[in-house]
Amino acid sequence: MFIAGLQKTSLLDFPSKIATIVFTQGCNFRCGYCHNPELLDFNFQKEPFINEDDFFSFLDKRKGKVDGVVITGGEPCLNNDLENFISKIKGKGFLVKLDTNGTYPDKIKALLEKNLLDYIAMDIKAPFEKYHKITGSLINQEILKKSINLIMNSNIKYEFRTTVLKSQLSFEDFEKIGDLIKGSKLYFLQKFEASKIYNEALMNEVTYSDEEFTEIINMLKEYVDNVYLR
Repeated sequence: MFIAGLQKTSLLDFPSKIATIVFTQGCNFRCGYCHNPELLDFNFQKEPFINEDDFFSFLDKRKGKVDGVVITGGEPCLNNDLENFISKIKGKGFLVKLDTNGTYPDKIKALLEKNLLDYIAMDIKAPFEKYHKITGSLINQEILKKSINLIMNSNIKYEFRTTVLKSQLSFEDFEKIGDLIKGSKLYFLQKFEASKIYNEALMNEVTYSDEEFTEIINMLKEYVDNVYLR
């Protein structure tokens, strides 16, 4: 595993759990608002990768202090050793949450079938026809649909989520996203915050007002029962 960083403790990233966060190197998307730009390129790493044995030694010391591990990135599914890595975490008695962009449905399916995940969060970047504009990548829509269906039909807790810039997503776009995940259990809209981002040209961009978000959420509740703003 290309472990690029750790956050020892988080009370926010794994709902209702205390977690350690593992950041993996590499991503197949280039979203302008990405707040972990140093994790995108496999060839860019300011610090040495964290040795896997060192990580598991650290994790042993966290027993009784944290409930689980959040694996995020980058895109964790780019790592060929992901399944084995998660198996080791589960073997130590920790829960596992995976953050993914949904472009590796076969890996998601394998992890679900082997009961290696306790929670999964998938980013829905936009309506499918806008994905290339936001991610800077050409993505097969059927792959994303497969991941959405796998997650919605799994027996674990899950969420979908979208980072929102006003210039990128219209009210109509949210309606299309709602239709993509219709019947899902939980959806979060995430306010864009200009801080450390991949495309600095977006630093002056804004998101919707709270009043506008309320209107968007009320519309989305026609598709998803539980919609919240982060």
